[in-house]
Amino acid sequence: MAVPFFVLRANIRNPSNMNPVDRALVRVTAPIQYASAALARGISNLVGDYVYLVDVKKNNDKLSYETARLRGRVRQLESAEAENRRLRRLLGLRDTVPHETVSALIVGKDTTEYFRVAHLTLDSPGVDIKKNMPVIAADGVVGTVLRVSGDRVDVQLTVDSGFGVDVVVERTRARGFARGVGDRPKYSVRVEYVNRSDEVAVGDLLVTSGLGCRFPKNLEVARVSKVDKRDFGMYQSVEAKPTVDFSRLEEVMVVLNDAKDCKPATARLRQ
Repeated sequence: MAVPFFVLRANIRNPSNMNPVDRALVRVTAPIQYASAALARGISNLVGDYVYLVDVKKNNDKLSYETARLRGRVRQLESAEAENRRLRRLLGLRDTVPHETVSALIVGKDTTEYFRVAHLTLDSPGVDIKKNMPVIAADGVVGTVLRVSGDRVDVQLTVDSGFGVDVVVERTRARGFARGVGDRPKYSVRVEYVNRSDEVAVGDLLVTSGLGCRFPKNLEVARVSKVDKRDFGMYQSVEAKPTVDFSRLEEVMVVLNDAKDCKPATARLRQ
């Protein structure tokens, strides 16, 4: 117990007052004190780093959570913004349609080799929806009403082999009749009754002619993807891709017109 006392006494004395015993104690204990001090500083730094890292980990966890939350919020806002753009386009289209319309949401789609049907649910229940009423979207013609069951509506798409609509080439006003191909691997239509002398080129836009008393005039239907001007017959062979991307279709409008007393467009073409 006396040794630490004499060591402490020797270290705190004024060097001018130190005797030989004090100087010997200081000389002997100096390396031990240096090593002890270094060890103490190392332990202190290690403990400090550990505490700091614990705090950093907590902060990182908090920042990671906040970042994930903000990213989710950004995705929600981007989705809402995209939906608002689609709805604004749909509302803009409604202003150009001369008939009353009702909006609907896509809730399902059946795809078979020759029959393509989209299932809708109406935003306004109780509306009188009838068979063959036109269904349109911001990008163009979607199809016609096939069946109605309460607020659920089945739509025959433009690419179905049973669908057809009278069209004109927007650039040259050449006439034709767009009918769905019904080919399962692809969504496409063929344009019948296009005179071989009419000018039609790949990329031309096909729009509704307004004939047939179903679809309003100048709605986009398809864009020409292939033209085959044969050396025989009255008509050329034309294929087109619908302007509506059915894989991304979410909102549509049903045009509330009744075309039961109208003369079919195919009959007019054949006259």
